[in-house]
Amino acid sequence: MTKKILLMILLLAISVTRIFAQKKFSDNPDSAMFVTKDIDNFWIAFADFERDSTINNFGSKYLAIGTEGIKGFTPYRIQSAQHLFSVVKQRKIDYEKVKANTLRVKEKEKQCRSTFYALKYLYPQAKFPPVYFVIGAYNSGGTSNSNGLFIGAEMQTNIDNIPYIVAHELIHFQQTFANNRPTLLQQSIMEGSADFIGELISGTNTNLPANKYGNEHKEELCKEFVEKMNGNNFTDWLYGTSKKDDRPNDLGYWIGYQITAQYYAHVNDKRQAIFEILNIKDYNEFLKKSGYLDEYMK
Repeated sequence: MTKKILLMILLLAISVTRIFAQKKFSDNPDSAMFVTKDIDNFWIAFADFERDSTINNFGSKYLAIGTEGIKGFTPYRIQSAQHLFSVVKQRKIDYEKVKANTLRVKEKEKQCRSTFYALKYLYPQAKFPPVYFVIGAYNSGGTSNSNGLFIGAEMQTNIDNIPYIVAHELIHFQQTFANNRPTLLQQSIMEGSADFIGELISGTNTNLPANKYGNEHKEELCKEFVEKMNGNNFTDWLYGTSKKDDRPNDLGYWIGYQITAQYYAHVNDKRQAIFEILNIKDYNEFLKKSGYLDEYMK
């Protein structure tokens, strides 16, 4: 199965579960749980591996006894005990380096919850699911489904960024999808608007390489994006690049952020703007109302 097909299946699954997810949980920010049990379980299994590198207890001592966070993070990410075991063998030093940080993530609960309060102010309809911190296979910083938000703790080299990562996934949890086969435009706005509102409620944005490169190469990137935006090929814009030039990953986040920011600036009622951003029905119309790419679409 190709990566493209896997991505489309994943997006379809997420689109179905998020609509349900928005109805399942409380609209009270204090109701959300922050769960770190899976981190402790991982390090128990890792200790067995350190004693004997032929022992794979990541199934019995980690995945099999995991929380909903493990169940949500396994498809497309952890994948299986064997896959995790192979990554641990290859990147043992990286796991050892990040261990101290993973054991400190609970220190950021108050800051994470403050982002929940901020979203409640801007978007009273918001739902607040549990947040599960897990350790994965070095391939994802976070995701969500109908059971909550899942954060890949091994990817968080700076725990001060955790409130922003949680905020970004919290916004994804609120979003509704217009269709199940997103165009580059739709997916870029989905990601970029999560960055934009995530920054509003957390006070920071960690997507620095893409933002820097995007701002420095706006002219050529906007021209290229206009030509590709209504297709379904995300290459060079989202989740990886072809290496045709020196661009960083995820420039779609950057341009989606710019479109969303300009749309938000045009709406006087900011709460209404947030509602509209989270409930987009027509992404081309949203782009048109933002005016961001007008000069490139003549």
